[in-house]
Amino acid sequence: MGVFIAFTIISLWAANLIYALLFQELTINNGWMYVQIVIQAWLYTGLFITAHDAMHRTVSSSAFLNKAIGMLCTFLFAGLWYPKLYSKHQLHHSEVGTAGDPDYKIGNQNFFVWWFSFLKQYLTITQILTMAVLFNILLLWFDQWSLIIFWIIPSLLATFQLFYFGTYLPHKLPHTPEMEPYKSRTLKPNHLIALLTCYFFGYHFEHHLSPKTPWWQLYKIKNESLKA
Repeated sequence: MGVFIAFTIISLWAANLIYALLFQELTINNGWMYVQIVIQAWLYTGLFITAHDAMHRTVSSSAFLNKAIGMLCTFLFAGLWYPKLYSKHQLHHSEVGTAGDPDYKIGNQNFFVWWFSFLKQYLTITQILTMAVLFNILLLWFDQWSLIIFWIIPSLLATFQLFYFGTYLPHKLPHTPEMEPYKSRTLKPNHLIALLTCYFFGYHFEHHLSPKTPWWQLYKIKNESLKA
C-alpha cells in the first residue's frame, strides 16, 4: 500500500505539472491557473512527505525500494540530497526541541527567522546548481514563465506549507506539559483539514509517538489517542 500511494502521488505530481506546462494559459484572469498552482504545491508537499516516510522506512518493506523512492521524491521536490536529509531527520527525532535538533530554532522564533534558519540546514550549492541546470534543460521544451509559475513557485509554496504545519506550529514555544516528551503539539481532530494542510502531519505529537506509522495512517493514531 505504501508503494502504491507513493507512486500515486508521484504520478499525479508529474501529470499535473506536464498538463500545466503544456496546456495552461498564463493570463491573470485565468482562475484555473491559480487552482493548478495550489494543487501542484499540495502535490509537492506530498512528494516530501513521501520522502519523509521513506526516512522512517514505512514506504516499502524493501530497503532498496524504500530508499530509491525517497531519493526520487527529494530530487523531484527541489534537487535535495536524500542521505543528508535522512541523517538530519534522525537528529530531529533523537534531539527534538533542543540545540541538537537541526529543525528547531533556539532563541528568536519569529516565523521568517526560523524559516531561513531551517532552509540553511538543507540548502546547498550543489542543489542550487542542479536546479539551475534542470531549469535550462527544461527551457528547451517549455516556456520560461510556465516553468516559473508551475514548477518553481509551487515548490516554494510547499516549503512554507511543510515548515508551517510540520515544524513551526508543532514545535514553537511555549512548550506545555502535554507536549512532552516530544515537545510536539497536535492539530485539533479534523481529518479533512489535517489531510489538506499537510497530509495528517499536523498530528505531530502522534507522529513522534509512533514514527513507524506512515502518513496515511496517522489519523488512526489520532483516533486512538482521543479514545484514550
